[in-house]
Amino acid sequence: MNVEYMKTPLGVLRIQEEEGKLTGIHLLTDGEPEGMESPSEVTKEAARQLLEYFDGKRTEFDLPLDFSQGSSFRQKVWKEMAQIPYGRTVSYGELAAKAGSKKACRACGTAVGRNPFIIVVPCHRVIKGDGSIGGFAPGVDKKRILLNVEGIEICRK
Repeated sequence: MNVEYMKTPLGVLRIQEEEGKLTGIHLLTDGEPEGMESPSEVTKEAARQLLEYFDGKRTEFDLPLDFSQGSSFRQKVWKEMAQIPYGRTVSYGELAAKAGSKKACRACGTAVGRNPFIIVVPCHRVIKGDGSIGGFAPGVDKKRILLNVEGIEICRK
């Protein structure tokens, strides 16, 4: 496995790659890298694209993602989530319907919370049906940072 760490406005991201595909982009909870870096061309490209995103120069990502660590439903949710346009939001219910099961809002929420590719698969663009911000595994304050990068303002708590 190849690993690269990068500092962002959210904190330190850990970018993982195996066999030419990204297997995870995670925000470190303690903010410090955990182990040695062994970057690859794929992790370097991911870091470059993420830097462009935070600099306001990128609205879409073009990276090889390995979704195989999730169930078939989670994979559907993650693939649909990856299609949410920059600067737009969808509700958990809308996302569940797009993933083929409009009654599976809770399962959809779990899949969103287990997103293996923070930012690149934009779980921060999923909000509650009433227009409020909803949850975010790394914390709602970090979700607001990402929404602000994209010019999205959520006024309701």
